[in-house]
Amino acid sequence: MKLFRVFAPRRRVAARALAPSLASAVAFSALLALPLQAQAQAQEDVIRKNLAERLPNLPKIDEVRMSPLPGIWEVRVGTDILYSDADGRYVFTGSLLDTREKVNLTQQRVDKLTAVDFSKLPLKDAVVVRQGNGQRRMAVFADPNCGYCKRLERDLVALKDVTIYNFLFPILGPDSTAKSRAIWCAKDPAKAWRDWMVSNIAPADADPKCDVSALERNLALGRQYRVQGTPAIIFVDGTRAPGALPAAEIEKRLAAAGKG
Repeated sequence: MKLFRVFAPRRRVAARALAPSLASAVAFSALLALPLQAQAQAQEDVIRKNLAERLPNLPKIDEVRMSPLPGIWEVRVGTDILYSDADGRYVFTGSLLDTREKVNLTQQRVDKLTAVDFSKLPLKDAVVVRQGNGQRRMAVFADPNCGYCKRLERDLVALKDVTIYNFLFPILGPDSTAKSRAIWCAKDPAKAWRDWMVSNIAPADADPKCDVSALERNLALGRQYRVQGTPAIIFVDGTRAPGALPAAEIEKRLAAAGKG
C-alpha cells in the first residue's frame, strides 16, 4: 500500500482517542435499532466521518464495506486497502488471509480492483508480435531500457501460438523515449522491437515526421490502469502480473485465461 502521512497531527488524534466513549456507546445503541441495510449504511457513515476527522491526511475514501472478518470493515482508497473497526478508532493495513482456504483475500480484492477489460485495450497502439497461430493473447507494458523487460522478452520468444501486444511505455528517461520512437517508426516495428530487446541491435533513428502520438496515449493508458513499473503483463481474462514472470508461469496464466 502507498505510504500516507495519515497520523498527523498526532496531538489531535491522541486527544480524540482519550475522549470519553459515552457518545460512541449511545450512537452504537441507536444503530442496533435500525434495519440491517440501514445499519450498514449508518456504520459506513460513522467510519467515513471518524476517519476523515481523525486522519485528515488520509486521501479521499472511495468505498467502505464489511470485510469477510466479522467486526472489521474494508476501507478502499483507490486500489489501496486498509481495515477498520466499526468506529474508525483502530485502523490497520496488511494482508487478510483465509488460512482454511489458503487464500490472500486482500490480494484477491486488489486483483479484482485492478483487472483490465482486455477488449477495451487500444491494440492499434501496440507493437504486435505474433508467434505460431497467435490464438492466445496477452499484452505487455514495457520500456525498451528495462532490464527485466528484456529478460521477459527472451522468455516470450519460446512461447507458441500467442499474440503479444507490446505497449511501448517509456518511463525510464529520455533515451527510452528516443528508442520507443525509433521502434514505433521502424518499417517493421515487431522486428525492431525483438532485435533490440533480444539481440541488442539498436533501431535506426525515427523519421522526425513519424506520428508517435501512440506513445503519449500509452503513457496515459498506463496511468489509467495504474501501471507503476515495467514489465506489466495483462492477460485476456483481465488479470495482470507485475514483473518478468518465467515462461512456465506465463504458460499457466495463459491457459487459465483462455483465448478471450
